[in-house]
Amino acid sequence: MQLTMYHPSSSAVRAEALFASVLQRSDRPSSGQVRKAVAAAVRAYGGRGCVELVAQEFGDHPEAAVERMRWARAVASEVFTPPRPGPARGSARRRTGRTAGGLRRRRLVTT
Repeated sequence: MQLTMYHPSSSAVRAEALFASVLQRSDRPSSGQVRKAVAAAVRAYGGRGCVELVAQEFGDHPEAAVERMRWARAVASEVFTPPRPGPARGSARRRTGRTAGGLRRRRLVTT
């Protein structure tokens, strides 16, 4: 049997750290509170320790753990995902005769 390594994404680590933190859904934490709680959990338990706490909760209280993980993933995604930039000013109009690189296209005229 071969062993494989699991390399969680940063979003998974943040969700697991939030799950392991002291924050509760009923606290309705702000973005700043979530960031601080995630950082504190990672400092206190480390990434692996957070995963171990998640696993323990899923073993002890699977129904409650599922709900908490859904909450943790949703909140971590909302807090740690950077906002998408909106369209640039004037980008709705495209100037004719220009390419994406900004160079004019030459038109060949046949007579």
